[in-house]
Amino acid sequence: MASSSVNRWLRPEVYPLFAAVGVAVGICGLTLVRNITSNPEVRVNKDKRAAGVLENFEEGRRYAEHGLRKFVRNKRPEIMPSINKFFSESN
Repeated sequence: MASSSVNRWLRPEVYPLFAAVGVAVGICGLTLVRNITSNPEVRVNKDKRAAGVLENFEEGRRYAEHGLRKFVRNKRPEIMPSINKFFSESN
């Protein structure tokens, strides 16, 4: 019986599904770790929770302005810029 379930789920047609679910779980995991470790509003330590609401705007700004946001800030919102440029330019 175990062999039939393995044959059902480990077919080559299912590999892209496993890859997509794996990428989604990875992104969720990375987001969770980032929020737990660096979000100024999340306090895991009991001593930090006892401090109450902090007015630390600099820490919040650093959290919001992460590396990916800085990288894409001045870029055009295009997925394939070379193809867009090819079809939009008139010759």
